[in-house]
Amino acid sequence: MMADTGTKTGLWHAEAAYVAGMVETDVLIETAGDRIRSVTPGVPAPAGAVRLAGLTLPGLANAHSHAFHRALRGRTQVGEGTFWTWREQMYEAMAGLNPDSYFELAVGVFAEMALAGITTVGEFHYAHHDKGGARYADPNAMGHALVRAARTAGIRITLLDTCYLTGGIDAVAKRSRLNSTQRRFSDGDADAWAERVENLRGAYADESDVIIGTAIHSVRAVPKEQLGTVAAAAAKFEAPLHVHLSEQRAENDACLARYRLTPAQLLDAAGALGPKTTAVHATHLSQADIDLLGDSGTCVCMCPTTERDLADGIGAARTLFESGSPISLGSDSQAVIDLFEEARAMELDERLRTERRGHWRSTDLLDAATLAGQQALGRPGAGRLHAGALADFVTVGLDSIRLTGTTLDVAAESVIYAATAADVRHVVVGGDTIVRDGIHRLVDEPARRLGAAISALYRRNVHV
Repeated sequence: MMADTGTKTGLWHAEAAYVAGMVETDVLIETAGDRIRSVTPGVPAPAGAVRLAGLTLPGLANAHSHAFHRALRGRTQVGEGTFWTWREQMYEAMAGLNPDSYFELAVGVFAEMALAGITTVGEFHYAHHDKGGARYADPNAMGHALVRAARTAGIRITLLDTCYLTGGIDAVAKRSRLNSTQRRFSDGDADAWAERVENLRGAYADESDVIIGTAIHSVRAVPKEQLGTVAAAAAKFEAPLHVHLSEQRAENDACLARYRLTPAQLLDAAGALGPKTTAVHATHLSQADIDLLGDSGTCVCMCPTTERDLADGIGAARTLFESGSPISLGSDSQAVIDLFEEARAMELDERLRTERRGHWRSTDLLDAATLAGQQALGRPGAGRLHAGALADFVTVGLDSIRLTGTTLDVAAESVIYAATAADVRHVVVGGDTIVRDGIHRLVDEPARRLGAAISALYRRNVHV
């Protein structure tokens, strides 16, 4: 999908829309090509305009996703366990992944995201190679499969190509070896990773629907001496840089024992923090860590449904925000794909932690799901409804049993605290309707297709 030439136009009339930080009524949205030409509140619907009943928002941004984790839904909720036992189940699910099976799975996952109002996904991609680390004929075959899947589902993708080199932090100066599954993730060293990413970036030059970003899997997976190489490559590419940070206390303990630095301090020393960097989870931080992230303008992506599911803990999202870190949201492990649930969880989890209400304005939470996420994924031209922005927007119906009775003066609050992905009615990406009346227009029977892909994945695993 190349950049739009601007020949197509569209006219949309929203019953209500989130514009410039507030809910406006009777909003006329005119599009030209893949951009918004004008946004005019308070006008009657002209002839020929598409009516958008409900609350229209900028396109939602899923800033942290692992598409293949969708195959784990329900399976990893059986019984007890820890993050580390969950990880072993995740490795097992990978056994059947190849470029073809990953494409089929990801089409279904990205279609589910589109139906949930997500117009841009940040795919944190580290399943690069074949079993045991064998290279495909095209070393970027798996990345290309994910890009094709996003295009098939009609959403934009920032593919966060991830450097993953070691299996953990060894406290006695010897690197932890990669296990047989982890060898699929590794390019050998950071220089080889950067060379492969540079080739991948070249394949999508000047294509507006795809951004090739970068990622450090974690300080567990990239040793201290290689972190600077990844940070330098991200700067050279002028690409977003994402990193899992302090998701588990065990990671902090190992990092302190090995380097006498916290993970945040280690990344800072490597030059990996800053406004183009997004720290994912950031669950177990000291105040000094929070200050490092805030003072550097490093973004933070919270994934509350995953953090709950894995019993990670509650991150200091509000404190990070007040310290200067923009907050975005991600579905991460796909325990559920619903950015409204992620948004309200930031407030509700904080209420449980503090026994006090009212930590976030609803507009702050909407911005986390839209503007901040788009910016974290390298798309400053998205996440707002205004002239010149990308023509990506989503309409949430207010007539479901969950939202009926909502008045427009509290529409933002109702959507944040009561809406689910099932309330999404229409999705427009680049001026094209992807979802209409809750039906995906590009992927036939997405639930059946996704179910078939997951079933096939586990059938393959039986024979591995």
